[in-house]
Amino acid sequence: MTYRKPFITMSRTTRTRLLSLGALVAGVLFFWVARQIRPAVAAPRGVQTGADLTESVVRLIRADYVEEPNAKATMEGGFRGLANSLDALSSYLDKDAARKSADAALSGYKDIGLIVFKRASTFPVVVGLVEGSPAEKAGLKTGDVVSALDDASTILPSLPEIRLALKASEAKPVKVRIIRDNETKEISVVRGDVYPKPFAFTEQAGTSGVLAVAHFHPPLVDELKANLLPRLAGKTRPLILDLRFAYEGDNAEALRFVNLFVQTAKAGQFEKKGGVKETLACPDPAPLGNLPIVLWIAPSTMGPAEIAAACLRDLRQAKAVGTLTPGLTARQDVFALPGGDALLLTTGIFLTASGEKIWSKGIVPDVKIDAGRSDRKAYLEKSSALLTPRS
Repeated sequence: MTYRKPFITMSRTTRTRLLSLGALVAGVLFFWVARQIRPAVAAPRGVQTGADLTESVVRLIRADYVEEPNAKATMEGGFRGLANSLDALSSYLDKDAARKSADAALSGYKDIGLIVFKRASTFPVVVGLVEGSPAEKAGLKTGDVVSALDDASTILPSLPEIRLALKASEAKPVKVRIIRDNETKEISVVRGDVYPKPFAFTEQAGTSGVLAVAHFHPPLVDELKANLLPRLAGKTRPLILDLRFAYEGDNAEALRFVNLFVQTAKAGQFEKKGGVKETLACPDPAPLGNLPIVLWIAPSTMGPAEIAAACLRDLRQAKAVGTLTPGLTARQDVFALPGGDALLLTTGIFLTASGEKIWSKGIVPDVKIDAGRSDRKAYLEKSSALLTPRS
């Protein structure tokens, strides 16, 4: 993500609440309508325009709302609703969330290892649990619906806000309210160090090993080069890349990871507004360029991990085993706002080198895992045909 400096100056002069509310509603709706209506085309007679709607909303609130509106809360709520409705990743971040997001790797923050997915105006659903994490030990399960965190409803916050809310600088508990089998439960989970290391490598018969990537934050690739590449020297059997729980990270680090396996001037591209495409390269020599690859993916394989997997399928013809990923392959910029808040916006959509769009569609596995069987044993069984040398 790219972080940009404030571009608005906030006045400290106190204005009346209703005037602020009116400006908010007009501004938000104008911004939204401007993206929907061509300015040069007049609305047919009798058809309500965005300006008509704005005027109606403001007039009704001024005339009939039972209390004097809280302008600040209304403003924040209006912008949050607008940003959060754009896509699964765009978000309006309050001061605390913006401060956390400014640390790209979230170093020093504790977490519970709960991997969720949500879209606008829906509750988050647990799609994965980091193995050995506080969330797993506390009894949370895949498929749980998270209705509240510390008694705050989760239906309005965005996916990035939920992720940030689960993090804290101290190992303090978070109360997770879930819906499971039509019953509501509250589970207190103490935050801890979810990822003591960025990756884990285990030996596996018939393979060059299983490389489980925890996240795609730096210095993942540097540690792989220093600690793993020597162990893979001379090996020729397929290497299993386990990306099932890699749900956070940095797009640039994901490309550096891909560069371990392929050297190319065009690994993929980001398509920005207006159809402008930015080419992504993996320019360095690839030390694992001849090593066969098998990918393990899941609904908890998100963002940079999806980009890495998509590149390796496209460029190295790697086969993917698992279940459909959510398709969160995008570039995002963080725009600082007055008062410490920030706006997180999707500013580019990832395309593979061959032009395939993964955004919102996800990666469809070549070999599917049966529902309810997502453990390591099931993945190994389903991978067996891909691990057998061809005659």
